[in-house]
Amino acid sequence: MSRDLLLLLEHGFTDPAHPGERFICPDGAPIEGLLAGEPERAARLDVKRLPFPRPRPEVAALLGEAHQGLPVLILGDAQAAPDDAQSANGRRFVTDTRRILDLLAQRHGFARVH
Repeated sequence: MSRDLLLLLEHGFTDPAHPGERFICPDGAPIEGLLAGEPERAARLDVKRLPFPRPRPEVAALLGEAHQGLPVLILGDAQAAPDDAQSANGRRFVTDTRRILDLLAQRHGFARVH
């Protein structure tokens, strides 16, 4: 995988435990804001928005059943992975929102969080 892959929950997802309500992910919202503010930079990485229910087959196929939480930034091989990245199925990834924002700035030139 040469490009970074950012997996987020889809906007306005539903949860069967709360019928009739729609939600956003509190961890993904700052990342979505960053992407919306700089679409030309967002085009430099692959972004996929996935449904809320688990299991999440697409995430499990990439990182294994134990790593289905979102958001997640799966690091491509075009740049070296940072030392603090987790590893699963031969892929390096980061799940902490603040760290994802930092890496989007470092790796793709997005504005930094102040």
